[in-house]
Amino acid sequence: MNHRERLLKCLKGKQVDRIPDFEFGAWEQTIKRWHSEGLPLEYNGEDSAIDQYFHTDNIEFGPSISINVGLLPSFEYKILEEKGDHIIVQNEDGAIAEILRPELGASIPKYLKYVIENRKDWIKLRDERLNPDDERRLPKNIDELCKLSLSADYPIIVNCGSLYGWIRNWMGVEKLSYALYDDLKWVEEMMEHLTMLKLKVLEKIAGKCKIDLAWWWEDMCYKSGPLISPKMFNQLMVPRYKRVTEFLKREMGCEFNLVDCDGNIHQLVGLWFEGGINVMFPLESAHTDIYKISKEYGKKVAMMGGFDKRALIKGKSAIDKEWERLLPIIKRGGFIPHVDHRVPPDVSFDNYKYYRKRKCEIIGKEYKEN
Repeated sequence: MNHRERLLKCLKGKQVDRIPDFEFGAWEQTIKRWHSEGLPLEYNGEDSAIDQYFHTDNIEFGPSISINVGLLPSFEYKILEEKGDHIIVQNEDGAIAEILRPELGASIPKYLKYVIENRKDWIKLRDERLNPDDERRLPKNIDELCKLSLSADYPIIVNCGSLYGWIRNWMGVEKLSYALYDDLKWVEEMMEHLTMLKLKVLEKIAGKCKIDLAWWWEDMCYKSGPLISPKMFNQLMVPRYKRVTEFLKREMGCEFNLVDCDGNIHQLVGLWFEGGINVMFPLESAHTDIYKISKEYGKKVAMMGGFDKRALIKGKSAIDKEWERLLPIIKRGGFIPHVDHRVPPDVSFDNYKYYRKRKCEIIGKEYKEN
């Protein structure tokens, strides 16, 4: 069974030769720690270090349908000011933030200014960086990529970006929350433009390719629930998700739409499903109960992630207990287990290697290092 067949059958909850092997990467500081604990220096990068060293299925991809439905161009990341142990930077979303110097560790940014402060800022951003007709949104070799997608033995994934998450990055949680109350039509206007942009770009490859999975990013939940009310989510987002997911299925045979959302997602799972999004990721176990989702939706909703990262910190006994907790749903099918977010620097290289060995035993894959 090749990588493409394996992933699609697993997401459908059908029998496979083995469960796909994906990981979500690690913090930069984690990789630096592991270099001092035995990880060869040539293995670097938040994603690639784990994938390359442990030979995950993430290395078994070829060229995919690489469209751009976001800011084009994105903003330049640059240091604006140095303040002792801190620096003030402009990030790729145009926000200005104060952060700890990266060499001193990771920190939560203190945002000083966002790119959208008012409607005038939105119009400027829309007209300068969110033009759906920008030729750079499709790679020059798009026809070749579309042709490859029809016979590829690896999954073909397309990035569909966001509706709420990107706007939150451009405005900040507070300003967007006020706008939802004070000027709902403006928020709807922004979401509509992002939807229209996605569809206009996808229309250019309609009927020319086969897409297996559309990837969405929202990160719109915290430990107690969503940052937007389910009622507003249903009103603003579900119909727009539907337009894109139905187009993808009709024109490109895309059966799966995955949403990347941290936090407690329980109030939104059913609404995402109604909008055509049927794969939940990364299922942070501190906030989301995968067994509750399984009981409510069965195999209609596939899941990825779910392995509590905190068990990696505690050691081998905790790792074994976490695998025991997940075994029933692994055996049920429609679930791809991996760490429920990036591996934090509290995790030793030995603990992570033990996690990988146990995982490979459970999913039926030969364990490899280096």
